[in-house]
Amino acid sequence: MRQVGAIVTAALAASIPPQAVLPAALPVSLRLPGAGTALAAETGGYGADAGRTLVPLQADPLTITVPGSVNLGSGARGGTLSASMGTVTVADSRGGLPPWTATVSATNFTTGSGTPTQTVTTANVAYWSGPVTASSGPGTRNPGQATAAGRVALTSPVVAFSGRKQAVPMSTSWQPTLVITVPSNTAAGVYTGTITHSVA
Repeated sequence: MRQVGAIVTAALAASIPPQAVLPAALPVSLRLPGAGTALAAETGGYGADAGRTLVPLQADPLTITVPGSVNLGSGARGGTLSASMGTVTVADSRGGLPPWTATVSATNFTTGSGTPTQTVTTANVAYWSGPVTASSGPGTRNPGQATAAGRVALTSPVVAFSGRKQAVPMSTSWQPTLVITVPSNTAAGVYTGTITHSVA
């Protein structure tokens, strides 16, 4: 399974009158596995360095990438924040014709010590994938939630997209939307959670 996590931060205003706007800047950082490593392989030979040859690791044939930053805009306490997370892309250059499935999960959004009023639970964090926005290579591509009406709460991992290539290589991109319902009793603060996309 290939996994990429994004740390998402939502800032709530310190004091919010009834009709005030709630700013929510959501910088996202990407954590990727190490790159450019080398694998030692045994070979024949003599001398101080004999018996070891550095062989570069091949590029991963199944990858998923997510955007580096996103801004959900603003909304009111007791309302919702809704915005695109940017482009997510699965690239498949494996041999054969195996299927792939991308899933998405989330943690609670918390601030301070994470008391109940300082927590926006995953029940209030919904996701919908939308349709394919870009693709290359023939194959089938199936959105997990094609429209806003199909959005799902991220209380457990859900399928974001799936597909099967008909030839190598194949890539599939979509622009998911995150919808956060802000409880009316939410405390002021900067709320941080993690949205993770995985592919296998």
